[in-house]
Amino acid sequence: MSENREFFYRRIHSLLGVIPIGLFLMQHLVVNHFATYSPEAFNQAAHFMENLPLRIFLEFALIYIPLLFHGIYGVYIALTSEMNLKRYGYFRNWMFILQRASGIITLIFVVWHVWETRLAHAIYGTEINFDLMAQILSSPFMFGFYVLGVVAAVFHFANGLWSFTVTWGLTVTPKSQRVMTIVSLGVFIIFTYMGLASLIAFAS
Repeated sequence: MSENREFFYRRIHSLLGVIPIGLFLMQHLVVNHFATYSPEAFNQAAHFMENLPLRIFLEFALIYIPLLFHGIYGVYIALTSEMNLKRYGYFRNWMFILQRASGIITLIFVVWHVWETRLAHAIYGTEINFDLMAQILSSPFMFGFYVLGVVAAVFHFANGLWSFTVTWGLTVTPKSQRVMTIVSLGVFIIFTYMGLASLIAFAS
């Protein structure tokens, strides 16, 4: 019974990492990338997201609750999982280790980012705009922290896509798993570029 429950939890954990959390990450990075065009372009995109109908309900249902489960259960997996050299080999076990490490870093980063932006807006009425991000990233320490957080978050999502397709039986052959590795690498490169370009635009 406990094995069936853990199997179910791991499947839900994997699914939530892609839908909706992964989709939200990509959407968030796309919105932030408007900062590379101009402060006005970013503010317009951010305000559009702020004014979505039922925004609070959508945030809790599609972001906060799934993220809470994914984060807490992810920490449990990171602390209890062991490498499987016989099944996956050297490269995949390195990805396994980096997936756990990036998950912990991402969790810390997301909690801090939500506190600096969303909770500051809710508690103090701080406007979430280009100037706020520019102020946060004016500190070299915070800029470095955000770089680490963005890279960790994108890696965790991109590498998690590979695990997702294996967990859900979408890539069962070695060839399909190699193709998915290339796809995951492409996702990592594209969205890491978008995230870092946005940070540089905010800090410039």
